[in-house]
Amino acid sequence: MLNENLQKALGILAVLLGLYLLIQSYNSLQASRYIGQDVMPSNTITVSATGEVFAKPDIAQISVSVVEEAKTVLEAQKKHSESINKIIDYLKNSGVEDKDIKTSAYNIYPQYNWTESQGRIFTGYQITQTLDIKVRDLDKAGQILGGVAEMGANQIGGINFVIDDDDAVKEEARKQAIDKAKEKADKIASDLGIKFGRLVSFYESGDNYPIYYEAKSMGIGGGDSSSAPSIPSGENSITITVNLTYEIK
Repeated sequence: MLNENLQKALGILAVLLGLYLLIQSYNSLQASRYIGQDVMPSNTITVSATGEVFAKPDIAQISVSVVEEAKTVLEAQKKHSESINKIIDYLKNSGVEDKDIKTSAYNIYPQYNWTESQGRIFTGYQITQTLDIKVRDLDKAGQILGGVAEMGANQIGGINFVIDDDDAVKEEARKQAIDKAKEKADKIASDLGIKFGRLVSFYESGDNYPIYYEAKSMGIGGGDSSSAPSIPSGENSITITVNLTYEIK
């Protein structure tokens, strides 16, 4: 009986020893993966610079809404549909394509009034639909703003001018920033009497600053198309900031 228990104990010990050796082998294998691999040098200097390019926008983005109220949902929808359909027809006749007219919001809300004598009183329903519009012919931006107001748009969120494909402009701003950063690195190395080795890190960030106009500041709210506002598109500023990190030899 004693021999049998001893054999069991030795068997358990052998299993535990095997597991220990297996774990040690795995840890050694994991550690070996880092031997000889590149390590971020500790002696580095980071320089940064910003490139800025101005470019004329080629798209006007306009947000307009139709808000209608009535006693019933059906009545509100009828009034709302008439205005929205007139606006969409007007946009298409003005050369705006279907792909450039998008509904970004459609909401139906019950409406209430509050009185001291009766408390909350239901008054009807309000329907709000918002259209996001892209105008690719900037010469028509002011005319379209006045036109949609005449067709029934009673809320105009604003207009901003953007560059549809700004990749080329960003590349120019990036190159400008990199050239400036390299010049700065050369000047720092000369002033400090050191030499830089390889580039070990690169990072960039950017901002695109469109130009915004608030509709309320332009006095839009109806009237004939002859009163359409004149809206200069100006230029957009595209900026790219880069960080270059060099190893010090």
